[in-house]
Amino acid sequence: MPIDLWLLRHAAAVDHAPSGRDDDRELTPEGLLRARSVARGLAALEPGVTRILSSPFRRAIQTAEPAARALGIEFSESRSLEPDRDPEEILREIAAGEGNALIVGHQPHLGALLGLLVGGPGFEIPMKKAAVARVSLTGRSSGSLKAYLPPRFLEKLAT
Repeated sequence: MPIDLWLLRHAAAVDHAPSGRDDDRELTPEGLLRARSVARGLAALEPGVTRILSSPFRRAIQTAEPAARALGIEFSESRSLEPDRDPEEILREIAAGEGNALIVGHQPHLGALLGLLVGGPGFEIPMKKAAVARVSLTGRSSGSLKAYLPPRFLEKLAT
């Protein structure tokens, strides 16, 4: 049975963290609101997600938290979702688990992962902030794009 992999790019974040570290950047107030409403919209789709993996960067965690609450499951952090990682790393991690997964991360990493899955190596499909893509995995590094949902669509589902 194919696994559904849901990709969620973090919502809008501040340009700079007080610490100066990129991984400490937080969501803007608008980004926090959007992350919550996108999470409710995603839950309305009843995606059958059994696990959530998030980049350990603050803005991704702040996007994963409301998704986990809305879906009623815990999330864990994965360094494989850091922006500079090879997309194959997260695919190995997904393959080692069971059930449908939601991953929360960054552009261009998620765009490279999405492109790899539906178009092959070297292909990229950029993702908007707080957008969700659903890919039905047909192999470890290949899949079929089932949906690309912009944040406004998910927000409408949340109401």
